[in-house]
Amino acid sequence: MPEPRKPAGFTKKPQSQTGTVGGKAEFVAEVDKLNVKVKWQKGGKDLIAGPKYTIKAEGKKHTLTINDLAKQDDSVYMVALGTVKEKFELQVKEAEKSAEPVAPAETEAPVEEQSRGELPEDDTAPADAHQNLTGLFVEKPTSVTTRIGQSISLTAKVDSSQLVKKPAIKWFKGKWMDLSSKTGKVYQFKEQYDSKTKIYTYEMTITKVDKTVAGAYRCEVTSKDQFDSVAFDINVDATVEEDNLLTTFKRTGTAGDDAGELDFSGLLKKREVKVQETPKQDVDVWEILKNAKPCDYEKIAFQYGITDLRGMLKRLKKKKKVEKKSEAFAKRLESAYQVDKGGKVRMAVELAGHNLDVKWFKNGKEIRPSARFIFEVIGLKRVLTVKNCALADDAEYECVVGDDKCVADLFVREPPVVIIVPLDDQHVFVEDRVEFDCEVSEEGAVVVWSKNGVELSRDDTLKYRIKKSGKKHMLIINDATKEDGGRYKISTNGGESEADLIVEDKVLEVLQSFADLTLKAQEQAVFKCEVSDAKVTGKWLKNGIEIVPSKRIHITHKGRFHKLVIDDITPDDEADYTFIPDGYALSISAKLNFLEIKIDYVPRQEPPKIHLDCTGSVVSQNTIVVVAGNKIRLDVDASGEPPPTITWYKADQELKEVEGRLRIETKNNISSLVLEEALRGDEAKYSIVVQNPAGEDKALLFIKVVDVPDPPENVKIIGIGEDWCTAGWDVPKYDGGQPITGYLLERKKKTSMRWMKLNFEPVQATTFTASQMIEGCLYEMRVFAVNGIGISQPSSSSRTFMPLAVPGEPSHLCVEDVTDTTITLKWRMPERIGAGGVDGYLIEYSKEGSDEWIAANTELVERLGFTVKNLPTGEKINFRVRAVNIAGKSEPAILSQPVTIREIVQHPKIWLPRQMRHTIIRKVGQQINLLIPFQGKPRPLVTWLKDGQPLDTKNVSTRNSEVDTILFIRSAERSHSGKYELSVQIENLIDKAIIKIQVVDKPGPPESLKIVDVWGFNASVEWTPPKDSGNTEITGYTIQKADKKTMEWFTVYEHNHKPHYTISDLVMGNEYYFRVFSENICGLSDSPRTSKNTAYIQKESKTYIAPPFKEHDFNHAPKFTQPLLDRSIVAGYTAKLSCSVRGSPKPKIIWMKNKMAIVDDPKFLMYHNQGVLTLQIRKPSSFDGGMYSCKAINDLGEDEVECKLEVRVPQ
Repeated sequence: MPEPRKPAGFTKKPQSQTGTVGGKAEFVAEVDKLNVKVKWQKGGKDLIAGPKYTIKAEGKKHTLTINDLAKQDDSVYMVALGTVKEKFELQVKEAEKSAEPVAPAETEAPVEEQSRGELPEDDTAPADAHQNLTGLFVEKPTSVTTRIGQSISLTAKVDSSQLVKKPAIKWFKGKWMDLSSKTGKVYQFKEQYDSKTKIYTYEMTITKVDKTVAGAYRCEVTSKDQFDSVAFDINVDATVEEDNLLTTFKRTGTAGDDAGELDFSGLLKKREVKVQETPKQDVDVWEILKNAKPCDYEKIAFQYGITDLRGMLKRLKKKKKVEKKSEAFAKRLESAYQVDKGGKVRMAVELAGHNLDVKWFKNGKEIRPSARFIFEVIGLKRVLTVKNCALADDAEYECVVGDDKCVADLFVREPPVVIIVPLDDQHVFVEDRVEFDCEVSEEGAVVVWSKNGVELSRDDTLKYRIKKSGKKHMLIINDATKEDGGRYKISTNGGESEADLIVEDKVLEVLQSFADLTLKAQEQAVFKCEVSDAKVTGKWLKNGIEIVPSKRIHITHKGRFHKLVIDDITPDDEADYTFIPDGYALSISAKLNFLEIKIDYVPRQEPPKIHLDCTGSVVSQNTIVVVAGNKIRLDVDASGEPPPTITWYKADQELKEVEGRLRIETKNNISSLVLEEALRGDEAKYSIVVQNPAGEDKALLFIKVVDVPDPPENVKIIGIGEDWCTAGWDVPKYDGGQPITGYLLERKKKTSMRWMKLNFEPVQATTFTASQMIEGCLYEMRVFAVNGIGISQPSSSSRTFMPLAVPGEPSHLCVEDVTDTTITLKWRMPERIGAGGVDGYLIEYSKEGSDEWIAANTELVERLGFTVKNLPTGEKINFRVRAVNIAGKSEPAILSQPVTIREIVQHPKIWLPRQMRHTIIRKVGQQINLLIPFQGKPRPLVTWLKDGQPLDTKNVSTRNSEVDTILFIRSAERSHSGKYELSVQIENLIDKAIIKIQVVDKPGPPESLKIVDVWGFNASVEWTPPKDSGNTEITGYTIQKADKKTMEWFTVYEHNHKPHYTISDLVMGNEYYFRVFSENICGLSDSPRTSKNTAYIQKESKTYIAPPFKEHDFNHAPKFTQPLLDRSIVAGYTAKLSCSVRGSPKPKIIWMKNKMAIVDDPKFLMYHNQGVLTLQIRKPSSFDGGMYSCKAINDLGEDEVECKLEVRVPQ
């Protein structure tokens, strides 16, 4: 893992240079720290080491060498060290040449100098067929004609004065071939910028033109959401100008004089040139070709020296197409359309007339309307809309009307695949597992993995394993070695991400060593040590010779502990003992001393004397230091006669234990204090008292236990940024008896189990700033304390935190309204929000000339508007708005000038809705609710009048607000009709509006109904209009008649508009009454007007003899008018079989299944309704399939129909 990059910087910066084409340039930068990652960039993209760029790092010196300089290398470069970046410039000049190349303009022959025998040049460039989408080009490249071996330059200029971002240009040949990948000796590109005119000049130079250069080209420029495109042709004339015959024998290769094969086509072209002579007569060859038959084209071309027969036919075809006027299309399709993948495109044509049948085709296949392909008809326009475009929609589209058609190409551009979650740097040890994770924006995207600029091939799959899961891509290295270290990169067509892998050898640490031993005969020697890796094995040596285990010598290995035990030691066991771990240049040694005791008999008494032998580290004469977890043994040999007794005390408490971790051992007149696995509580003062009859002796020892410190406490995050955080902590309560030398930190993602080191050298301070984090990702941190003994246990993890950046400033801040004491502001969300989002907005204001900003809101405002109240009238006040999230406050958005707090006078104006400008008609009892908006400031005075009088508030309710007024009538009555006048007044300014309300009701009955005349079978009646018309006009009358005998009323005529009517077709000999209802928009009157007198229809004198009546016989045999139909149904779903039969008397119906009558089966229900017969089968199963028949029987005969029922069981 590299060191923290924030403190690193440059001690020497690269200098700008000037080079020549074909040469090389070298840039040197020096940094103040070792093992830091330095990136070289051009145009914001990292440079990758390869044949073009040589990148070296030697200690603190970093070098970039650019080989084989070309014009496209003329640019601004950048060297980046973390967040520190330095720019430098490289200028590339052309090398001096003896002869200047032929200017491109000279390759185009003037029209006047063309041979009159040649075809006229094709002036219709493909660029004319492209739609100029936004008009970004100031100067467009045009079609040119050149010769083999010459050089041409094409120029495009773009005006960037109205653009937000720098325009990007691409040159294409054919449909999709991007020429930027062909940069070299043939295609060369150059870019210039004029800061005064803000015009970018792009130039494409083609050197040594050959046949392969000819074709159709396209130049595209994009800037954010703007796009422009232009197409042009490059034609290559293959004729030879020199008369030397040897020049026609040329080789196809360009590497040298003898490269390639001989090409004799030049000789043929030479002869064609000799044939091409100007006709002696003044003949218009083009007119001859247009009027000639196709079979004579070759003969005419040979006669008049036309060599390009294929080009002649192509131009002639284009010429004919141009001259032909379409009878079906008034406006054709554009030649090409372009759309992004997933977008929408509209292709439209305009027809020359109505009632024309239009068909659309895609690659010759007719298109049917669907959810994606939508056909529209707008007058004479026919529009095809393609929604959610996919790559399969990239095709040729045709619009066909009769025999005429037009064609357009649709280009679907696939969006680039971008990297969402980048790679993380990895720091591992040898044989560890490494896993690089990356997430892209599209599933199934094609990515390329590379190491140190070299793509990983299939041969590397044994070492590297590449996995893909949806949008996630992984590179896995099992059992990493030091050769695997380097810079790994994942590349897509829309971005790339890099990460460094550092592989280090495993470092074996000795956690517990062993010390020298001094033992007596028959005692046990134990050498025990602890290492950091439990898998490490090793061997024990005695004076450099490997020890072989035996019955007396035991070697054990349990986890991290290695132990050598020698029982019943002898003088031969005195030696140097060493433990050597396998695979590591490390050894642990200690010496075993054999103590030989000689006893001399002295018959006299001698006072006791203490002789100490300590196995720990003696700091001072009376202090012994032992590392926690280690063993200490204090052997006391006391001399004296007679032999003395030895007593041990710990802090004035006598020690008597002979077993356990702290024990007293007595053997051969030697008393030993043994302390196994020392703990902090064992630190104390120990005293030894030796007594015999001759006296006593005392010794005082202090055992100091040192240990690793306690973990740091109160780890907290005290600062957060976009990709960094600052952590702080408190020192440990216990330093382990040794001073704290520093702290180590680790971090991890919340969803991960892998901790990553942040520093390798302990930091002295109690704060640390970590960088290179991912914004929006949750992290945790922990801290280790370090002293001379080792590293403490990790502290408890900090609270989960997320690196976040404060949002951008709110946009489009403006004033919506101002009153004498308030102001209403509104704004839009910030353009840059980030992963932290926006919690709310803080509004502040200050008086003009003051630097004190006052918060207008105590709580954050979530909506995009706020009204600041209680402002001093007439003051000029500045306002600003900040966006706030968990990371802090954004930069403020400030109004451009102070606002004067004063009401803005606005003339009153009533906005009368259109439906209220006419008379409002309501029926009696209906509700009337009129909402009328108005404007005016300050708040206007609203007044309602009815027929010039104030409103009666008992019958009519009104409600007024600052922007509208409401007139409400719960139940309308006839008295509510009239003219209502609304006036809105501010001081002497007033606006009025008139609303007419008409409440209508049913009319009364007509008046004066009488029978005017009776003749034949007719009667004439007339009446006068009703007295009460219901407050609206009468729309008609309804006339009814009734026979005097039955008095049953029948309607004769409805909606009669005149007050009279003649009733016809009356029955002779009957006497009739008549009545009339009046009608308006509410309906008929509640009561009619009935005639007082009657109309009698007289009988004629002739006697009518009725013919004899013969009753019709309706009896007939049953006959099915609708048969049963074969059915296929799904099991479990109720089904019905239906048919219809006719017969008299009513036939008897019998349903049968497989010729067996269906009787009393609850599964079947039978219905007979007016001849329609239905058999319902409830939840059929596969056993209900078969032949069903229906038989109808009566006295005159019978009839039968049948059908087949199939029951399908769903799979």
